[in-house]
Amino acid sequence: MISLSMRHLRYFDALARHGHFGRAAEDCAISQPALSLQIKELEDLLGATLVERGARQIRLTPLGEDFAQRVREILRSVDELGDLARASVGPLAGRLRIGVIPTVAPYLLPRVIKALAARYPDLDLRPRETVTQVLIDDLLNGRLDTAIVALPVSEPALTEQPLFDEEFILVRPPEDAGKPVPNPETLREMRLLLLEEGHCFRDQALSFCMLSPSAPRDLMEGSSLSTLVQMVGAGIGVTLIPEMAVAVETRSAQVSVARLPQPRPLRTIGMVWRKTSPLAGQLAQVAEIVRQAGLAGRAAPV
Repeated sequence: MISLSMRHLRYFDALARHGHFGRAAEDCAISQPALSLQIKELEDLLGATLVERGARQIRLTPLGEDFAQRVREILRSVDELGDLARASVGPLAGRLRIGVIPTVAPYLLPRVIKALAARYPDLDLRPRETVTQVLIDDLLNGRLDTAIVALPVSEPALTEQPLFDEEFILVRPPEDAGKPVPNPETLREMRLLLLEEGHCFRDQALSFCMLSPSAPRDLMEGSSLSTLVQMVGAGIGVTLIPEMAVAVETRSAQVSVARLPQPRPLRTIGMVWRKTSPLAGQLAQVAEIVRQAGLAGRAAPV
């Protein structure tokens, strides 16, 4: 019998995900030579090569690709065994890895953390902020327990729990405050500032303005909602931001805000988790706490 250890599997999984010994070693909190030694030991145990080592990057061999997939499944199952034990002993405690999209995290996460700490004092919350597709991949591969995203994500392996809806708010220069609010047809003829590709909020804004994501247009892009609002304050264009971001992002920018004409664009914020998760019952309770935090943080009337 081959004497593989969980340490071997976790180190190889990190290397497969990062594709780089240095970044994988940092992720595992060990030195790069120590990680390299562990991977070589794993290959010796298997009697096969898993990794092609280049001067600047590594590639997985065909066996390494198949092995990485099996390792992810094993690690996910092992993590779920721990979750199963946690779910059986009472209130939620220990590590909870929760992902949040960037257009939600700065505005909702502080209230969620405070509420969860009050409800579950033994909870070790590990938040991660990144775009939807990365969160879903991490969730499916067992690197996250749950995620707060814009629904739907339409992933059959995940449970989707809608929490609340919020409007898109128009942000424009202060001198436009008294002007009529543009409809989608007018808005798409203006210089529209959008988040860069990869953000679901960008796609939702384009959809409202009936613009194709691939349409050639003179669009200005930003890496965050804060950047977009500051660009509007500088007179570069107009943008749309979610309702929960209004109070924070307009605090330090000279801009005007307005609600769009009916039917107003909305997005649904929800939580997702694996259907096989032993923590499903506890995550439903967490979802209710997130819902209440979201409703409590609604923007003041515009």
